[in-house]
Amino acid sequence: MTDEIAKHPPSQLFQLVTDQWTAPFWEAAQQRRLTVACCSECNIYRMPPTPFCPHCLSQKIDWPTLSGVGIIYSFTIVSKAIFPEMEASLPYVPCLITLPDAGNIRLISNIVDVPVNRIAIGASVKVIWASMPDGSVVPRFTLKD
Repeated sequence: MTDEIAKHPPSQLFQLVTDQWTAPFWEAAQQRRLTVACCSECNIYRMPPTPFCPHCLSQKIDWPTLSGVGIIYSFTIVSKAIFPEMEASLPYVPCLITLPDAGNIRLISNIVDVPVNRIAIGASVKVIWASMPDGSVVPRFTLKD
């Protein structure tokens, strides 16, 4: 697996479901803009977005534009398909990305388009955008040059 390239997960298994609290994230993604919920009262970031700030209980939310740069906190390499539709997408790399410009909160995503043997905890990454068959856009990450 040393020179294999991390692939995008199978898009045919993607189904976006939003609500009033998550819709602003996905609307920003449609514009290829990374954002996360930030409490308008106490400036605490949170992901996933929730109806109430866990710190001050406010329901006021801002959606600032982030740089799209992050750090790999954790990852795994999926090399066996659990569904037949996944076979062509191996290996793929689900990950947890720390976002330094959002209070170091973490976002679940995927590392794509780089050799698997170069992926490491602590590596710098940048957001790229994947278009789904339904027209939605999903943030993924690749190693930062």
